[in-house]
Amino acid sequence: MNEQRPILVVAAEDCRAELLEQLLARGWLATTASNLAAAAALLHSQRFPVALLLLDSSHPDAAAQFQTCAAMGSQCEWVGVFPAGECTRAPWRDLILTYFFDHHTYPADLTFLCQSLGHAWGRASLREGATGDSAPGGDMGMVGESPALRRLRSEIRKAGPSDAPVLIAGESGSGKELVARALHLGSRRAKAPFVPVNCGALPTTLIQSELFGHERGAFTGASSARRGLIEEASGGTLLLDEIAELPLETQATLLRFLQERRIVRVGSTHEIQVDTRVIAASHVDLESAVAVGRFRADLFFRLNVLHLRVPPLRERREDIPRLARHVYAQTAAGQRVIARGFHPDAIAAMMEWPWPGNVRELCNRVQRAVVMADRPLISADDLGLTTVQLGTAGDLEEARVEAEKCAIRDSLARERHNVTLAARDLGVSRMTLYRLMAKHSITPHAA
Repeated sequence: MNEQRPILVVAAEDCRAELLEQLLARGWLATTASNLAAAAALLHSQRFPVALLLLDSSHPDAAAQFQTCAAMGSQCEWVGVFPAGECTRAPWRDLILTYFFDHHTYPADLTFLCQSLGHAWGRASLREGATGDSAPGGDMGMVGESPALRRLRSEIRKAGPSDAPVLIAGESGSGKELVARALHLGSRRAKAPFVPVNCGALPTTLIQSELFGHERGAFTGASSARRGLIEEASGGTLLLDEIAELPLETQATLLRFLQERRIVRVGSTHEIQVDTRVIAASHVDLESAVAVGRFRADLFFRLNVLHLRVPPLRERREDIPRLARHVYAQTAAGQRVIARGFHPDAIAAMMEWPWPGNVRELCNRVQRAVVMADRPLISADDLGLTTVQLGTAGDLEEARVEAEKCAIRDSLARERHNVTLAARDLGVSRMTLYRLMAKHSITPHAA
């Protein structure tokens, strides 16, 4: 094996020699610590994808010391070897379920132990990929597999290659710009500029200049000629977000560009040919805006050649647990955080909350909870959802059942339908997971 994989080994010196020899032979680059206090110091300054603990039961405060290590190495996959019976008693039983990828008891078989470490390394690599900057091309950066989201992805794949204008409708915070970027990346213009513009943020007196550019001396302060945003996006895509905020005069000028593919800078009479695809987005119902005279009917029909609707989060609730874990992973990456995941009650509360701010609100709540939580599992209180009126007891129970089903399906999908690995991921035994799958009529390959 050419790759040397870094690993932290926490073990007393008298039981390390043979183990380190075996690890070196299997391509591991081991850093050792003789106790958990020394391990915490190492984790404070270095990053280890995998750590191995050989527990020495002679230290009565080892459990408390381990919690410090877990906080320092929040993205570390732990594998432990414990004295017989120790892993079935508190507090180590709870620590194993919360923090450990796998565990063994003395005397540990070195072959099986190294296999566990290899699997832990694989899981660490998956986490590294999941929290990286590049999103998988198949999901377009959109987290979830609900029918509503799959339908939206299908529509994006169809609309992307076209040069026709697109109108994206959706509530605030639902991800309209993400959809626009996916359309751009799926088009022939993918290597050209993508220029997003928030029309509501443009100064009213400068909107024409910002969009279409101006010549020197066109108005007070125009000391030099300047290209507008439509020209900046030439060859690529221009996103006009919150297009309903454009004044009627600017709407007329935009309509002329869409019809003729030419613009005239402010202070000029010279027409400039521009090849820019326009995507518009709005949380306002533009048909209603047309009806009351706030939006031009001819511009609406010109923009609404292809129409996409981004579903609000409440219409794809089955995506909420996966989306929350995705935001957790992105937020926790590279930080020393205490929280390792979500308490079931937190998932239930998220499933019940109406999410008026949609995905943006969920991201904000989870990011704040990851940073501020002082317990291993993020609670509903950490998310600011404990004051939610969750409805009747029956409604809450339904939410918890749905959260349980989503957690099982997500884990099976992550582990490629391997029940043993999914059980480890969920912190339950294989038999418990089989029982839960039977309860919810879930089969591994149907997950």
